[in-house]
Amino acid sequence: MPTLIERARGRSILARLTVRERALERRMLRSLDRVEARLLACLQEADPPLLADVVGHLVTAGGKRMRPLLTLLGAEFGDPGAEGVMDAAVVTELIHTASLHHDDVMDEAVIRHGVSTVNASWGNLVAVRSGNWLLAKAAQLSAGLVPEAVPLQAEASERLVRGQIRELVGPARPEDRLPHYFEVVSDKSASLLSFSLRLGALQAGAPRGADETLEQYGEHLGVAFQISDDLLDITQPSWQLGKEQGKDLAVGVAGLPVLLVLEGGDAGDDELRELLTRPDGLHGAERMRALTLLQGSSAMGRAQAFMEERLGAARAALTALPPGAPRRALDMLCDVVSSRRQ
Repeated sequence: MPTLIERARGRSILARLTVRERALERRMLRSLDRVEARLLACLQEADPPLLADVVGHLVTAGGKRMRPLLTLLGAEFGDPGAEGVMDAAVVTELIHTASLHHDDVMDEAVIRHGVSTVNASWGNLVAVRSGNWLLAKAAQLSAGLVPEAVPLQAEASERLVRGQIRELVGPARPEDRLPHYFEVVSDKSASLLSFSLRLGALQAGAPRGADETLEQYGEHLGVAFQISDDLLDITQPSWQLGKEQGKDLAVGVAGLPVLLVLEGGDAGDDELRELLTRPDGLHGAERMRALTLLQGSSAMGRAQAFMEERLGAARAALTALPPGAPRRALDMLCDVVSSRRQ
């Protein structure tokens, strides 16, 4: 049997997460294999065949399967073997993949998970339509889950769209940039993580209140996860990221370190601020220069501090849950996010 590290890249989070929880690790691996099989089976139902190829493109390329993993961990606070838990995990990955289809169109991205994006391979229209199909398939599966599943999915989908629109519109005033960033991140990133945890708990019949506690944990974890993505976009080369390095700079989307530079502070960031305020985005040598300057800026450490603050809040939320391997695993997940390298 292959070790965890020898498995797909997406399992690396699980390898680090459950290194001290072998029984939970084995159960998660078996469950993730079942989720993967169910996910691929759902995608093969797409018709015509072109649609099946398109919706399976990013899924088969890999990914961390973070949202299904969180769904399964949420289910650990109830009966993880309950009917529908696997479908609940599939729902979260379908929604996430749909959001990637739409995000890549908006960002004009060409690489995702180390392969060409759907929009780069089939065009924007197909990318948007296939993303819509994924959302519809998720809704179809949710209809067969606990009664709370459909309204919770609708809320999560609404928040995803709201976050995307807020990001497009931008803050009303320059001084609102940081509050605006956290509003966007909460909707675009945290909403689906908190939904995943809560759906898993509800589907597994977890005790009253556990699902809401997990939702709170997921909100903080999701913001921290996005900040770590912002940091990796600056520090990691494209071959490690699986997507184009510094793409946010090219399309004018400001991650937290960029916003902290724009807020002012270090006189040594004057050149960097001048680059970051150019109206047409940064490309080629200018983008690489900005990335180099960002890597040496104190804004990186300040962004890291924001991330650790959110991880602390996530850990604090966990204290309301019963002790045991699932809670320890969620606590360790905070360490994984803090030390992410991909």
